Amino acid sequence: MLFNSHEFIFAFLPFVLVGWYLLRPPTMRLAFLTLCSWFFYAWWDWRFLPLMIASTTVDYVAGRLLVSTDEARRRKLVLVTALGFNLALLGYFKYAGFFLDSLNGVGSALGAGHHPFGALNIVLPIGISFYTFNSMSYTIDIFRRQVEPAKNAIHYAAFVSLFPHLIAGPIVRYSTIDQQLRKLAPRLSSQLAASGLFFFACGLSKKLLVADTLAPHVDRLFHHHGQLGLVAGWAAGLGYSLQLYFDFSGYSDMAVGLAFLLGFRFPQNFNSPYASVNISEFWRRWHMSLSFWLRDYLFIPLGGSRNGRWRTLRNLSITMFLGGLWHGAAWTFVIWGLLHGLFLVVHTLARDRGLTPPSVIVNRAITFVCVVAAFVVFRAPDMRVAGDVLSSMAGLHGLGSVTAIRAGVGITFAAMIVAALAWVNLAPNTWQVEIRPRPLYALALGLAMAAAILQIAAPSPFLYFQF
Repeated sequence: MLFNSHEFIFAFLPFVLVGWYLLRPPTMRLAFLTLCSWFFYAWWDWRFLPLMIASTTVDYVAGRLLVSTDEARRRKLVLVTALGFNLALLGYFKYAGFFLDSLNGVGSALGAGHHPFGALNIVLPIGISFYTFNSMSYTIDIFRRQVEPAKNAIHYAAFVSLFPHLIAGPIVRYSTIDQQLRKLAPRLSSQLAASGLFFFACGLSKKLLVADTLAPHVDRLFHHHGQLGLVAGWAAGLGYSLQLYFDFSGYSDMAVGLAFLLGFRFPQNFNSPYASVNISEFWRRWHMSLSFWLRDYLFIPLGGSRNGRWRTLRNLSITMFLGGLWHGAAWTFVIWGLLHGLFLVVHTLARDRGLTPPSVIVNRAITFVCVVAAFVVFRAPDMRVAGDVLSSMAGLHGLGSVTAIRAGVGITFAAMIVAALAWVNLAPNTWQVEIRPRPLYALALGLAMAAAILQIAAPSPFLYFQF
């Protein structure tokens, strides 16, 4: 079920909100929310619901076992078992086919025939990357004695399955929402309603009015990757970078808005990332919940920046490599992660030697160009397509004829890119807007939501659903 669908907006969401606020006992409310969230997840494919419940059960039991003993060896065994289970789920469903295909490619290159190791046709359970990271952070935090275990199984199941963040984040840590689950909002206050509707309407507008409008132009350019000139190449790179931002930040805004309507507060996931002055700042502003997860559960345990410059650079590279692999089982994602690792290494070395440009505008431009170039690799189905688009952006295929530019880009698409670039660089993001529950505010919000809903025909999935 999509947030940007009629059945969600006019059926599922009203039903959940009415039931959530009519019920009074906290345990009953959480049980109701859990069942509704399971239904939301099963709407995609009911066969994978037991998988999520199994992951929930393993981590809940692990949390209880971790606080039942102080024996270091036993606690480590529980932690490794729980993490191993979640990583095994990710490894099989998300990466087994990828690694087998890679082995087949090597075998074929060595003359062993076509698909010498066979093939796997595994369906990727939607949201598995997000709910496994939620679960793993819970177990790790309990092991570190940074958080108390969930009050009961329903309490924990509600956290994992909470439908606003279940499919594509933000990655919400248990420590963020623990007290909110223990003290539920008794009613939908005007402030919660205003905040919830504001974020939901902004996210819906970003997705339907901007991202989905850019999408067909971007798809067409990437489809004709071998025929692009300089202008069309940059239109493809900029168009996709903006499409991805408005699509994913739109989803995150909608998730935050839905959480507000239920009385919860989710963390911010985007903070004007394209206004960053360096690549390190970009990762503090882009997909913030994932960036901070990778920092706290991967980069710092690897040693962080504590053991000298070269180990710091190594840890950055490993973290970004695994961050790229987390996004998808394809070499394009791996290379995208390695590119960002390289960008971070170069930035760190340049900063330490005082070689970064003094101009903020120049720094922002360099960072943005690097991000856009890397997103071309992220979007491309393979490196051949990425190479064609990047070489066009570098001017290796010429400027492109006027006829080709008009056919590939067009005035409307070009105007949208310019407007979107102005938006992401000059306008405040949704977290910076002061929310005022007044009639004029409500009218503007209603008009924005109505305009977005009128665009719903065949709802398009959010881009991060594939991860």
